[in-house]
Amino acid sequence: MSIQKLFSLWNFFSKYKIGKLLFSYAIGFVNPYTGALGACIDVLEEGHAEVILRDKRKNRNHLHSIHAIALTNLGEFTSGIAVLGSLKPNIRGIVKHISIDFSKKARGELRAVCRCELPVINEDIDLDVYANIFDKDNECVAKVKVVWKLGQAKDI
Repeated sequence: MSIQKLFSLWNFFSKYKIGKLLFSYAIGFVNPYTGALGACIDVLEEGHAEVILRDKRKNRNHLHSIHAIALTNLGEFTSGIAVLGSLKPNIRGIVKHISIDFSKKARGELRAVCRCELPVINEDIDLDVYANIFDKDNECVAKVKVVWKLGQAKDI
């Protein structure tokens, strides 16, 4: 199943809380590594995504906070669904670079938020996309920058 077809199901599934969980679980079949994170998509609109990550032992480090790579994965995932879910079927994207800045230890339930504007894509471009991760007190715990290479499907 193409990523575009999968995203077209969002409007149906997102009407129900269990639908959001099922849709998020289905993403794990498209991208098993990200699926292992166990995050749940809460908002998915063109150029906008919000993803919730519950505090689970499997995502923690030795300091009992969410592991740096789990936070990086969450930011990349959130930026990815905001970008890839908004692309035309003939356009593809792949991550070219990821960087992350950590503000404080991430504990408890987290919400990653990404808003971006997609340009018209007539040739290969690099698009900087940002996802911020917030804790339950709405304090930013990490800022993730993902550079997406976007272009015609045959070229990427």
